[in-house]
Amino acid sequence: MSAKAVTRPTVLWIAGGVAVAAVAAVAANALISLLAQAVGASDQFQPLQPSAYVFLTVVGVLAGAAGWAAVRRWSRRPAAVLRTLVPVVVAVSLLPDLALLFTDAQPNTSVLAVIALMLMHVATAAVAVPIFARVLPLDS
Repeated sequence: MSAKAVTRPTVLWIAGGVAVAAVAAVAANALISLLAQAVGASDQFQPLQPSAYVFLTVVGVLAGAAGWAAVRRWSRRPAAVLRTLVPVVVAVSLLPDLALLFTDAQPNTSVLAVIALMLMHVATAAVAVPIFARVLPLDS
């Protein structure tokens, strides 16, 4: 029996998928921001403003896509690597948010605002990973 080979996606397919992931992740983060502000997070907390999270969300999606592609290209077992790497990267990305609770780095910081930021990281990954799996499929 022959193993199923992973097809090589076109640049347009990949770019379209990454663009869809970025737009969907920004939309999810906008919803999280609006909900957080509706239930009491300060609307003066800069990281919950579109001017902050839109750019950072797009950067996060692009970095995630680059990392996914690199693992896909150079790992002998990309699915196994990403099953570990994705949660670790998301967990590490939460550390700066947690640090906001213990510093005066951002005015108007609250536990609710930090939880919203953390949810934004998780939402970005939750949106992007299934799209990456579709546009950059992995060997088992």
